[in-house]
Amino acid sequence: MCQPKNAPDGDDAGVLPAADVVVGLGANLGETTQSLAAARAGLVAFPQTVLVRCSSLYRTAPMGHEDQPDFLNAVCWFKTRLAPATFAQALFALEEALGRVRTGIANGPRLIDLDLLYYEGVTLSTPDLKLPHPRLHERAFVLYPWVEVMPEFTVPGYGALTDLCRRVRGQRVLRLETVW
Repeated sequence: MCQPKNAPDGDDAGVLPAADVVVGLGANLGETTQSLAAARAGLVAFPQTVLVRCSSLYRTAPMGHEDQPDFLNAVCWFKTRLAPATFAQALFALEEALGRVRTGIANGPRLIDLDLLYYEGVTLSTPDLKLPHPRLHERAFVLYPWVEVMPEFTVPGYGALTDLCRRVRGQRVLRLETVW
């Protein structure tokens, strides 16, 4: 993990400022509520990262391969001092630790899925990381929980979350009362 250098004489040289980061969580295999809770606990344990708020759980229809169980989804908002690539690498490591096996089947069933949706001030497109997430504006399972957490937020390059939600309202999304 990225560790900032100790700043000489108490100034902040070498320390990244805390950035807002939004992570999408999803699962549709196994004990999905427990998987999402374990993922949230793993995220909270990231160094230099503080949980601001998590959404409710949402039951959502699968996209792409429709012959699979519904997903449970949530969005969590963090403040972090980790660099974007370091944060993304930590997400992949957490997925693996929680049993995710990448099958190469896009939008297929999974024990856990963690997506870095947004990293404050960063627009990036590399083979390993795209920020903001390139398909977030098409996905009710991302937008509905995200607007619950940050109702006034505008995603750079996409627009206000409330407007984006209106565009995907035909997708099946149900907010659950489940405590997780």
